[in-house]
Amino acid sequence: MLFNALKLYEELGNKEGTAQCYEGLGGLKYNEGDYAGALKNNYTALRLYEQSGNKKSLASIFRKIAYVYDVQNNIGEALKNYQFSLKLNVQAGDSTLIAGSYMNIGRMFFLQGDYPEALKKQFEALKILEQIRNKTTIPFTYSNIGNIYEKQGEIALAAGDKATAKTRFSEALENYLISLKMLKEINYADALAQLHGTLGNLYTKLNKFELARSYLEKSLRSSLAMGYNEQIKDSYLGLSKLDSIQGNYKQAYEYYKLYISLRDKLANEESTKKSMQVKMQYDFDKKEAAAKIAQEQKDAEARRIKNSQYLAIAVLGVVVVSVIVIAIIQWRNNKQKHKANILLQQQKEKLETTLSELKSTQAQLIQSEKMASLGELTAGIAHEIQNPLNFVNNFSEVNKELLGELRAEIKKGNIEEINAIADDLEANEEKINHHGKRADSIVKGMLQHSRGTAGQKEPTDINALADEYLRISYHGFRAKDKSFNAILETDFDKSIGKINIVPQDIGRVLLNLFNNAFYSVSEKKKKLGEAYEPSVAVSTGKMNGRLEIKVKDNGTGIPQKVLEKIYQPFFTTKPTGHGTGLGLSLSYDIITREHGGTIKANTKEGEFTEFVIQLF
Repeated sequence: MLFNALKLYEELGNKEGTAQCYEGLGGLKYNEGDYAGALKNNYTALRLYEQSGNKKSLASIFRKIAYVYDVQNNIGEALKNYQFSLKLNVQAGDSTLIAGSYMNIGRMFFLQGDYPEALKKQFEALKILEQIRNKTTIPFTYSNIGNIYEKQGEIALAAGDKATAKTRFSEALENYLISLKMLKEINYADALAQLHGTLGNLYTKLNKFELARSYLEKSLRSSLAMGYNEQIKDSYLGLSKLDSIQGNYKQAYEYYKLYISLRDKLANEESTKKSMQVKMQYDFDKKEAAAKIAQEQKDAEARRIKNSQYLAIAVLGVVVVSVIVIAIIQWRNNKQKHKANILLQQQKEKLETTLSELKSTQAQLIQSEKMASLGELTAGIAHEIQNPLNFVNNFSEVNKELLGELRAEIKKGNIEEINAIADDLEANEEKINHHGKRADSIVKGMLQHSRGTAGQKEPTDINALADEYLRISYHGFRAKDKSFNAILETDFDKSIGKINIVPQDIGRVLLNLFNNAFYSVSEKKKKLGEAYEPSVAVSTGKMNGRLEIKVKDNGTGIPQKVLEKIYQPFFTTKPTGHGTGLGLSLSYDIITREHGGTIKANTKEGEFTEFVIQLF
């Protein structure tokens, strides 16, 4: 129906109706998860609305463009478009939409870490909503204010300012409880499930464990009943943390496994969906543009043949009027030439628009691939972080027992035994501190990897980086296939020292190469069985003043006939559903364009593959 309406409005020259159709198509694409298509249609609607000058329509389309950027975590573009929408809503005098704009802008400032400005915008929204008595939206504003206070409390606690942390947590709790009361009145099930989880986590931070468990279990029960997977996942994590704090380590571990499983499932489903939709849109647009050009060329050729036939008939016609005929022919040819020039200009403009849209789609697709690679880390991260957490828990238990022994020896007055126990306590605390820092470094590494924006170059221990990602990739692969095992070989040149790179980007490259290597040896193992022993090796060194990183496997190798295509976007030798064909393309860009280096593959089909990276 939308396409029929669009065609009719375009034929009538009705720009307002045409813009509304494009806005509707943008909404359909957004709901399908086709964000590139949503932006394309929304920007077309925006250009038409700008010509009509309809402020309400302009405010609406700016808000919908902001939604698309918002869902893709492009905070800068989302904030800019929310602000455009606010300005137009103020001019139109729509209080409800003004309040909504303040809430969205406040949320963007929150995500940027500007908490004072975020609070200011949320309070401005709350003031307007209370004036117009909008009971359905007010509770969400209170919840947003609570989120900001809670975040400020976490920052104060991390800085050691317990007094400020307690004040902020109390302010957060006050706003959450107001929101809870109002949500119960309007019976908003999804929001209640989410707020119950939020309250449970806050009570955990306030050491009110009975209340924390009560709210978290409420959140889990209602989320399971609704099939609200995002909140089910968050409830599992909240209960895992609570059980860990209370010493219920077995139950904490069970909840954590449920959290990891559901988180990975949701991340993989979303990543696969986005990658396939963007690729399908790219292929469709490419074929559509090619078909249009072919049809236009065919039509032009038909007109040329037809004109030639007219010319032949005219020449064979009445000789007496040949001068008139020639004049007419000349006039017709000039007219056709003019039409052809107009047609060529239109084709040029269409191709330029298509190229611009393809570049935008490519940028979105690369960003999706970067975020998708985060999914490859999750299982390995879970394994890597579990080890230091186990050490922390175990040594904490030992220290608890030692403290009991220490009290007993103090009563006896045995100074020598007291000193020995104190030495043991001090040594255990050092181990707890060491493994805590280890867990912290793993989390920081994962956060760096998940950043969507371009990173900054910084001095980095390339040997530690390579070793870290090798083991994360290996454990991630084993999480998918428990029977899989491989020999890991490392040969690091310790004289290299630290080099100036973007660590999260080089980490993405190494993760991609390691994942490909483990996939290759796994496939070979399936064919050869016990007669074959998988092996993946990584080494670093200096070659002619350049840093060289080598990743080698004894897997299936790469056929020579496709070797030149491996860095092309969307090209993959893996079966459907096992790869997007963007990993090596993205790795090539990171090494050559962002770091000015080289990457090449040495391979023999059926025997091995070796990737060699050189950084200048």
